[in-house]
Amino acid sequence: MRITRDLKKRRFWAKLSTQTFAAFGLLSAGAGVTDALIPGSLAPVGGFLLIAVAIASVIYGLIRAWPRPVQQSYSSPSTEIYITEGDLFGQDGHVVIGMTDTFDTAIPHIIDQNSVQAQLLKRAYLGDTQRLDDDLNKALEGKPSAGAFQPADSKPGKQNRYQLGTVAVLEPAIRKLYFCVAYTKMNKRNEARATVDGIWRCLNSLWDEVRARSNGEPVSMGVIGGGQARISQHLPPQDAVRLTAMSFMFASREERVTSRLNIVVRPEVARDLDMLELQAFLKSLRPS
Repeated sequence: MRITRDLKKRRFWAKLSTQTFAAFGLLSAGAGVTDALIPGSLAPVGGFLLIAVAIASVIYGLIRAWPRPVQQSYSSPSTEIYITEGDLFGQDGHVVIGMTDTFDTAIPHIIDQNSVQAQLLKRAYLGDTQRLDDDLNKALEGKPSAGAFQPADSKPGKQNRYQLGTVAVLEPAIRKLYFCVAYTKMNKRNEARATVDGIWRCLNSLWDEVRARSNGEPVSMGVIGGGQARISQHLPPQDAVRLTAMSFMFASREERVTSRLNIVVRPEVARDLDMLELQAFLKSLRPS
Protein backbone atom coordinates (compact mmCIF):
# COMPACT_ATOMS: atom_id res chain seq x y z
CA MET A 1 0.00 0.00 0.00
CA ARG A 2 1.11 3.54 -0.73
CA ILE A 3 0.71 4.71 2.89
CA THR A 4 2.91 1.85 4.10
CA ARG A 5 5.60 2.88 1.62
CA ASP A 6 5.39 6.52 2.70
CA LEU A 7 5.75 5.59 6.37
CA LYS A 8 9.15 4.13 5.53
CA LYS A 9 10.37 7.36 3.94
CA ARG A 10 12.91 9.52 5.73
CA ARG A 11 10.85 12.63 4.99
CA PHE A 12 7.89 11.25 6.99
CA TRP A 13 9.99 10.62 10.09
CA ALA A 14 11.74 13.97 9.79
CA LYS A 15 8.40 15.80 9.58
CA LEU A 16 6.94 13.71 12.42
CA SER A 17 9.89 14.57 14.66
CA THR A 18 9.82 18.27 13.79
CA GLN A 19 6.09 18.65 14.34
CA THR A 20 6.11 16.59 17.55
CA PHE A 21 8.93 18.60 19.13
CA ALA A 22 7.35 21.85 17.99
CA ALA A 23 4.08 20.92 19.68
CA PHE A 24 5.87 19.71 22.81
CA GLY A 25 7.80 22.95 23.02
CA LEU A 26 4.69 25.09 22.60
CA LEU A 27 2.66 23.15 25.17
CA SER A 28 5.57 23.11 27.62
CA ALA A 29 5.98 26.86 27.22
CA GLY A 30 2.28 27.33 27.96
CA ALA A 31 2.60 25.21 31.09
CA GLY A 32 5.65 27.20 32.15
CA VAL A 33 3.84 30.51 31.76
CA THR A 34 0.88 29.16 33.75
CA ASP A 35 3.19 28.00 36.56
CA ALA A 36 4.96 31.37 36.58
CA LEU A 37 1.71 33.31 36.82
CA ILE A 38 0.13 30.96 39.35
CA PRO A 39 3.02 29.42 41.32
CA GLY A 40 2.44 25.85 42.41
CA SER A 41 -0.81 25.47 40.50
CA LEU A 42 0.52 22.64 38.34
CA ALA A 43 2.39 20.76 41.04
CA PRO A 44 -0.46 18.35 41.91
CA VAL A 45 -0.81 17.23 38.30
CA GLY A 46 2.78 17.64 37.17
CA GLY A 47 3.44 14.00 36.25
CA PHE A 48 0.07 13.53 34.58
CA LEU A 49 0.49 16.81 32.69
CA LEU A 50 3.91 15.77 31.35
CA ILE A 51 2.47 12.51 30.00
CA ALA A 52 -0.55 14.30 28.52
CA VAL A 53 1.67 16.90 26.81
CA ALA A 54 3.89 14.15 25.36
CA ILE A 55 0.92 12.15 24.03
CA ALA A 56 -0.74 15.26 22.61
CA SER A 57 2.52 16.26 20.90
CA VAL A 58 2.92 12.86 19.25
CA ILE A 59 -0.70 12.87 18.08
CA TYR A 60 -0.26 16.36 16.64
CA GLY A 61 2.95 15.27 14.89
CA LEU A 62 1.21 12.23 13.37
CA ILE A 63 -1.69 14.33 12.12
CA ARG A 64 0.64 16.80 10.43
CA ALA A 65 3.03 14.20 8.99
CA TRP A 66 0.56 11.44 8.04
CA PRO A 67 0.61 10.72 4.27
CA ARG A 68 -2.29 12.21 2.32
CA PRO A 69 -3.31 12.16 -1.34
CA VAL A 70 -0.70 14.05 -3.31
CA GLN A 71 -2.48 17.12 -4.57
CA GLN A 72 -2.03 20.86 -4.56
CA SER A 73 -4.46 23.66 -5.31
CA TYR A 74 -3.27 26.98 -6.72
CA SER A 75 -5.07 30.28 -6.60
CA SER A 76 -2.95 32.09 -9.16
CA PRO A 77 -3.77 30.58 -11.57
CA SER A 78 -6.87 28.73 -10.38
CA THR A 79 -5.87 25.14 -11.05
CA GLU A 80 -4.87 21.89 -9.34
CA ILE A 81 -2.31 19.12 -9.76
CA TYR A 82 -3.00 15.58 -8.56
CA ILE A 83 -0.46 12.76 -8.52
CA THR A 84 -2.35 9.52 -8.24
CA GLU A 85 -1.66 5.81 -8.54
CA GLY A 86 -4.08 4.02 -10.81
CA ASP A 87 -5.52 3.55 -14.28
CA LEU A 88 -4.92 6.37 -16.75
CA PHE A 89 -8.00 5.46 -18.77
CA GLY A 90 -10.21 5.32 -15.69
CA GLN A 91 -9.83 9.04 -14.90
CA ASP A 92 -12.40 11.75 -15.52
CA GLY A 93 -11.85 14.21 -18.34
CA HIS A 94 -9.42 14.09 -21.24
CA VAL A 95 -6.29 11.98 -21.68
CA VAL A 96 -2.77 12.65 -23.00
CA ILE A 97 -1.12 9.92 -25.07
CA GLY A 98 2.59 9.98 -25.89
CA MET A 99 3.48 8.98 -29.45
CA THR A 100 6.39 9.04 -31.87
CA ASP A 101 6.89 11.61 -34.62
CA THR A 102 5.61 9.06 -37.17
CA PHE A 103 2.43 8.30 -35.23
CA ASP A 104 2.92 4.58 -35.87
CA THR A 105 0.18 2.35 -34.52
CA ALA A 106 1.13 -1.23 -35.47
CA ILE A 107 1.02 -3.40 -32.34
CA PRO A 108 3.08 -5.35 -31.32
CA HIS A 109 5.52 -5.20 -34.25
CA ILE A 110 6.28 -1.49 -33.86
CA ILE A 111 4.45 -0.27 -30.75
CA ASP A 112 4.83 -2.14 -27.45
CA GLN A 113 1.64 -3.99 -26.58
CA ASN A 114 1.99 -2.86 -22.94
CA SER A 115 2.31 0.83 -23.79
CA VAL A 116 -0.22 3.58 -23.16
CA GLN A 117 -0.69 3.84 -26.92
CA ALA A 118 -1.64 0.16 -27.05
CA GLN A 119 -4.19 0.81 -24.31
CA LEU A 120 -5.61 3.66 -26.40
CA LEU A 121 -6.16 1.27 -29.30
CA LYS A 122 -7.68 -1.40 -27.10
CA ARG A 123 -9.88 0.68 -24.83
CA ALA A 124 -10.89 3.70 -26.88
CA TYR A 125 -10.92 2.08 -30.34
CA LEU A 126 -11.75 -1.51 -29.32
CA GLY A 127 -8.74 -2.79 -31.29
CA ASP A 128 -9.78 -1.13 -34.56
CA THR A 129 -6.39 0.00 -35.91
CA GLN A 130 -7.81 1.27 -39.19
CA ARG A 131 -10.22 3.58 -37.40
CA LEU A 132 -7.42 4.89 -35.20
CA ASP A 133 -5.25 5.54 -38.25
CA ASP A 134 -8.10 7.30 -40.04
CA ASP A 135 -8.70 9.58 -37.04
CA LEU A 136 -4.98 10.31 -36.74
CA ASN A 137 -4.71 11.17 -40.43
CA LYS A 138 -7.66 13.52 -40.15
CA ALA A 139 -6.26 15.18 -37.01
CA LEU A 140 -2.84 15.61 -38.63
CA GLU A 141 -4.15 17.34 -41.76
CA GLY A 142 -2.35 20.65 -42.18
CA LYS A 143 0.26 19.88 -39.51
CA PRO A 144 3.83 20.76 -40.59
CA SER A 145 5.79 17.82 -41.99
CA ALA A 146 9.33 16.99 -40.90
CA GLY A 147 10.09 14.95 -44.00
CA ALA A 148 9.77 11.26 -44.70
CA PHE A 149 11.85 8.11 -44.69
CA GLN A 150 13.36 7.05 -48.00
CA PRO A 151 12.72 3.68 -49.67
CA ALA A 152 16.37 2.78 -49.00
CA ASP A 153 15.68 3.09 -45.26
CA SER A 154 13.37 0.06 -45.45
CA LYS A 155 11.49 1.26 -42.40
CA PRO A 156 8.43 -0.85 -41.56
CA GLY A 157 5.25 1.06 -40.77
CA LYS A 158 4.50 4.69 -41.42
CA GLN A 159 6.94 6.77 -43.46
CA ASN A 160 5.89 10.38 -42.85
CA ARG A 161 7.35 12.31 -39.94
CA TYR A 162 5.98 15.30 -38.08
CA GLN A 163 7.69 17.91 -35.95
CA LEU A 164 8.26 17.04 -32.32
CA GLY A 165 5.47 18.54 -30.25
CA THR A 166 2.84 17.93 -32.92
CA VAL A 167 -0.47 17.15 -31.24
CA ALA A 168 -3.22 15.11 -32.90
CA VAL A 169 -6.51 15.49 -31.02
CA LEU A 170 -8.81 12.48 -31.25
CA GLU A 171 -12.43 12.17 -30.14
CA PRO A 172 -13.53 8.54 -30.49
CA ALA A 173 -16.21 9.13 -27.85
CA ILE A 174 -18.34 12.20 -27.14
CA ARG A 175 -16.86 14.72 -24.68
CA LYS A 176 -13.59 12.83 -24.19
CA LEU A 177 -10.52 13.98 -26.08
CA TYR A 178 -7.23 12.18 -26.51
CA PHE A 179 -4.27 14.52 -26.99
CA CYS A 180 -1.72 12.45 -28.90
CA VAL A 181 1.59 14.30 -28.67
CA ALA A 182 4.73 13.35 -30.61
CA TYR A 183 7.57 13.54 -28.11
CA THR A 184 9.93 10.87 -29.43
CA LYS A 185 11.78 10.50 -32.73
CA MET A 186 11.48 7.21 -34.59
CA ASN A 187 14.43 5.89 -36.58
CA LYS A 188 14.39 3.49 -39.52
CA ARG A 189 14.70 0.53 -37.16
CA ASN A 190 11.57 1.71 -35.33
CA GLU A 191 13.51 2.67 -32.24
CA ALA A 192 12.04 5.68 -30.46
CA ARG A 193 14.32 8.23 -28.82
CA ALA A 194 13.67 11.30 -26.69
CA THR A 195 15.68 14.01 -24.95
CA VAL A 196 14.88 16.03 -21.85
CA ASP A 197 15.01 19.28 -23.82
CA GLY A 198 12.77 17.80 -26.50
CA ILE A 199 10.23 16.64 -23.92
CA TRP A 200 10.15 20.12 -22.36
CA ARG A 201 9.40 21.72 -25.73
CA CYS A 202 6.78 19.09 -26.52
CA LEU A 203 5.04 19.71 -23.21
CA ASN A 204 4.79 23.41 -24.06
CA SER A 205 3.10 22.54 -27.35
CA LEU A 206 0.80 20.12 -25.53
CA TRP A 207 -0.39 22.75 -23.05
CA ASP A 208 -1.20 25.14 -25.90
CA GLU A 209 -3.44 22.49 -27.47
CA VAL A 210 -5.02 21.52 -24.16
CA ARG A 211 -5.75 25.16 -23.40
CA ALA A 212 -7.47 25.56 -26.77
CA ARG A 213 -9.45 22.32 -26.84
CA SER A 214 -10.11 21.01 -23.31
CA ASN A 215 -12.75 23.59 -22.32
CA GLY A 216 -11.12 23.70 -18.90
CA GLU A 217 -11.98 20.09 -18.04
CA PRO A 218 -9.46 17.89 -16.18
CA VAL A 219 -6.66 16.30 -18.20
CA SER A 220 -4.82 13.12 -17.22
CA MET A 221 -1.46 11.83 -18.38
CA GLY A 222 1.01 9.14 -17.40
CA VAL A 223 4.66 9.49 -16.43
CA ILE A 224 6.58 10.59 -19.51
CA GLY A 225 9.97 9.36 -20.63
CA GLY A 226 9.77 5.66 -19.80
CA GLY A 227 9.20 2.62 -21.98
CA GLN A 228 10.16 3.02 -25.63
CA ALA A 229 11.33 6.62 -25.13
CA ARG A 230 14.60 5.18 -23.74
CA ILE A 231 15.31 8.16 -21.54
CA SER A 232 14.60 6.77 -18.08
CA GLN A 233 18.32 6.73 -17.23
CA HIS A 234 18.44 10.51 -17.74
CA LEU A 235 14.90 11.28 -16.58
CA PRO A 236 13.79 8.81 -13.88
CA PRO A 237 10.08 8.78 -12.92
CA GLN A 238 10.53 11.09 -9.91
CA ASP A 239 12.15 13.73 -12.12
CA ALA A 240 9.68 13.13 -14.96
CA VAL A 241 6.76 13.91 -12.64
CA ARG A 242 8.48 17.08 -11.42
CA LEU A 243 9.27 18.16 -14.99
CA THR A 244 5.65 17.69 -16.04
CA ALA A 245 4.27 19.58 -13.04
CA MET A 246 6.72 22.45 -13.47
CA SER A 247 6.00 22.76 -17.18
CA PHE A 248 2.25 22.78 -16.51
CA MET A 249 2.52 25.49 -13.87
CA PHE A 250 4.77 27.71 -16.00
CA ALA A 251 2.28 27.45 -18.86
CA SER A 252 -0.64 28.07 -16.49
CA ARG A 253 0.92 31.27 -15.20
CA GLU A 254 0.95 32.64 -18.73
CA GLU A 255 -2.69 31.67 -19.25
CA ARG A 256 -4.82 29.06 -17.46
CA VAL A 257 -4.51 25.68 -19.17
CA THR A 258 -7.19 23.58 -17.46
CA SER A 259 -8.89 23.11 -14.12
CA ARG A 260 -6.84 20.11 -13.07
CA LEU A 261 -3.89 18.03 -14.21
CA ASN A 262 -3.82 14.40 -13.09
CA ILE A 263 -0.44 12.71 -13.31
CA VAL A 264 -1.35 9.03 -13.15
CA VAL A 265 1.32 6.59 -12.02
CA ARG A 266 1.27 2.85 -12.64
CA PRO A 267 1.55 0.77 -9.42
CA GLU A 268 4.91 -0.72 -10.42
CA VAL A 269 6.30 2.81 -10.92
CA ALA A 270 4.66 4.24 -7.80
CA ARG A 271 6.70 1.88 -5.62
CA ASP A 272 9.84 3.84 -6.51
CA LEU A 273 8.38 7.31 -6.02
CA ASP A 274 8.75 9.44 -2.89
CA MET A 275 5.22 10.81 -2.72
CA LEU A 276 5.99 13.01 0.30
CA GLU A 277 8.81 14.67 -1.62
CA LEU A 278 6.50 15.19 -4.60
CA GLN A 279 3.90 16.79 -2.32
CA ALA A 280 6.56 19.18 -1.04
CA PHE A 281 7.58 19.92 -4.63
CA LEU A 282 4.00 20.72 -5.68
CA LYS A 283 3.68 23.05 -2.71
CA SER A 284 6.89 24.82 -3.73
CA LEU A 285 5.31 25.70 -7.10
CA ARG A 286 2.90 28.14 -5.47
CA PRO A 287 3.69 31.78 -6.34
CA SER A 288 5.89 33.36 -3.70
